[in-house]
Amino acid sequence: MDKIRTGETRRETKETDIYVFVQLDGRGSADIDTGIGFFDHMLTAFSVHSGISMTVKVKGDLYVDCHHTVEDTGIALGQALGQALGTKSGIVRYGTFYIPMDESLAMCSLDISNRPFLVFNAEFTNQSCGQYDLCMTEEFFRAFAFNAGITMHINLLYGTNDHHKAEAIYKAVAHALKAAAEYNPDGSTLSTKGVL
Repeated sequence: MDKIRTGETRRETKETDIYVFVQLDGRGSADIDTGIGFFDHMLTAFSVHSGISMTVKVKGDLYVDCHHTVEDTGIALGQALGQALGTKSGIVRYGTFYIPMDESLAMCSLDISNRPFLVFNAEFTNQSCGQYDLCMTEEFFRAFAFNAGITMHINLLYGTNDHHKAEAIYKAVAHALKAAAEYNPDGSTLSTKGVL
């Protein structure tokens, strides 16, 4: 169980050029540059609170909007995480966490199961925070969950400030993921099937 879990992905399309490296058992050090300040802020929080050290370098067609950059980053980050988790055997598998961010409260409950799914219940008041379209929060986590093989339920219970709402969501996912990716003390695979 002393193996260092890492994953690395390079995704190049006509819309984006993305490099991602993750180390699951790192110290949550973040080297993030997506060209979208608020998204960098969210991914940095995600790295710090999950304990996953990550490098994320993105060049996207931001002259169009942020859609391709955010969604494709979710794809690449999910692929890198899935690679780092390997067979997913011997991990706790489940994680649930609530995060308060001033007046906002968000929760995430997830299962690292190889059966990707996303339930996303959150509403935002404004269209954007900086150059980040808030509707892309759902798209990011859908791309991330489906490429990492995670069943993920995200619920924003309440809040008024969109910055706080989004940040609470990213941090809730981070803490739930941190708990789920931990190793079981006995190294067993938590499944009646014997495999995930």
